[in-house]
Amino acid sequence: MLVLHYTGMADAAQALDRLCDPAAEVSAHYLVERDGTIHGLVAEDRRAWHAGRAWWQGETDVNGRSIGIEIENPGHEWGYLPFPEAQMAALEALASDILARHPIPPGRVVGHSDVAPRRKLDPGERFDWRRLAAAGIGRWPAALDAGGGRLPDAADALRLLARIGYDLDDPAATVAAFQRHWYPARVDGGLDAETRRRIAVVAAWPPA
Repeated sequence: MLVLHYTGMADAAQALDRLCDPAAEVSAHYLVERDGTIHGLVAEDRRAWHAGRAWWQGETDVNGRSIGIEIENPGHEWGYLPFPEAQMAALEALASDILARHPIPPGRVVGHSDVAPRRKLDPGERFDWRRLAAAGIGRWPAALDAGGGRLPDAADALRLLARIGYDLDDPAATVAAFQRHWYPARVDGGLDAETRRRIAVVAAWPPA
């Protein structure tokens, strides 16, 4: 798996201090600064403690089965910012290199909020998942933007969320996590018609 985070701290220096502090018991494989500078922190074949309690497609040991990238951004608590071009370009290049070395399918390129919807919001609704998918990193089905398609009812939409890979212990939090990733214009945890349509689209393509 490839799991993307934001740092949720005031600046990159504070994030690096925390990620490199053994007492903090948190780490990541990489950190990407807003200017595009990339820091390699943990070897890709070593476990990094970036996901915490997490679940995806039946996996509970996400830390042991993933590469984690921290992206400098103060996050929702400290003044959530757009992700600048230099940072996104560097992230795109880094993630492409990682995927060239590791056979990570599109359905296992996720955000921290996808794998821990009750606890996390990152990388959040301002993150450009569409751009990464266009570069072959993760998935953004064209039908998301085209409209139309199947419209499941609420119960079926929850079943489809589980098929995508989500934990359903807190359905509203899970729906909000889905919206942050694939319907960022609306993040309220509600199963309106467009959210349900988008859930069906993502569940149908591509195979995880």
